[in-house]
Amino acid sequence: MSGMLKGKVALVTGASRGIGRASAKALALAGASVIVHYGVSRAEAESVVAEIRKSGGTAELVSADLASADGARSLAANLPEIGREKLDILVLNAGVSGAAKFEELQVRELERLFAVNLRSPFLLLKELSSRLADGGSVVCVSSLAARHVVGNLSAYASTKGAVDTLVRYAASALGPRGIRVNAVAPGVIDTDMSHFTKTENGRATTLKMQALQRVGQPDDVADVIVFLASEQARWVTGATIPVDGGSLL
Repeated sequence: MSGMLKGKVALVTGASRGIGRASAKALALAGASVIVHYGVSRAEAESVVAEIRKSGGTAELVSADLASADGARSLAANLPEIGREKLDILVLNAGVSGAAKFEELQVRELERLFAVNLRSPFLLLKELSSRLADGGSVVCVSSLAARHVVGNLSAYASTKGAVDTLVRYAASALGPRGIRVNAVAPGVIDTDMSHFTKTENGRATTLKMQALQRVGQPDDVADVIVFLASEQARWVTGATIPVDGGSLL
């Protein structure tokens, strides 16, 4: 995929770690100039920028607290400061996870999940759609849990189910401009958010529910994000693509 996004500008939210980090690096490898967004992990985000530049790519850093109601507007306002007013690719990856039984779920936790996982991508689409070039691409990050019951993830899964709905509405709204809006739905991926993968029991349980017998890696998802951002996916929009190793078939 090297070079197929040359000349494109991509913004990746939550790009300091995990899937976001892998996506930023993969987009840069494909030739895009990448804007690396972070919320709190500045040092990790700076290391992503440094890795991209060391490999000959172009990357800039931008910060915004997407848990805040004003976070999307703040991020949009910061783009001109780094000389990036227009975008071709928007990867809405920033998210938080949380598990709790129905009877134990706290309102504060529910609000946190919805603020970051749903409100922020919704408002970012609102703030940045006018800056997206016609023919551009938006990729959101959903989850296997939006389609299947997985543990005590009812609140988290609800936010991701709402993201799937947002994708369809945004695809319809932006379609006349040739802008495609899709999502990837990862299964269990070996990231800092997935504590499940860090134990023997967790790995065994993961492999038991998958057709492909290994634990997914951030690069597995990042490569599909690059595909959806590229001209190769020119006739795909409003879709949520499972990237889960054949989980819970």
